Amino acid sequence: MSDFLRQFAKTFATLDKHNLHLLGSLYSDDIVFADPLHQVHGLPELQRYFAQLYSNVGQLDFEFQGVDQTAEGEGYLRWIMSFRHPRLAAGKMIRVEGCSHLMWRDKVYQHRDYFDAGALLYEHVPIVGGVISWLKRRMG
Repeated sequence: MSDFLRQFAKTFATLDKHNLHLLGSLYSDDIVFADPLHQVHGLPELQRYFAQLYSNVGQLDFEFQGVDQTAEGEGYLRWIMSFRHPRLAAGKMIRVEGCSHLMWRDKVYQHRDYFDAGALLYEHVPIVGGVISWLKRRMG
């Protein structure tokens, strides 16, 4: 297992709206960060994205499930994200499984998250969530 990935996960799990300055210790100035809903370029844009993300949720936690280094300076983190948002699922806890593909030198310069955007967002929006649940039942 990669010491780099374990340390990254440990620090990342401590992030909240009060310590986003730690992003500079994890990511390079030219970071490219992407997930199913967003793509940002550069550390200042990433800091703005995380500030917005953390300001809109009541709670956000990451539980890292596994670490896999696939090559020198490249690997994956498997995680479960738990969060509460006042306008989603009536403010109840939402849990989403995902993984992150990271590439690094001394810091991460490319971070790509993979997760089910429906499980994160769409299934918990009033009306839209009911339609998605209906579609899942029909397809299953």
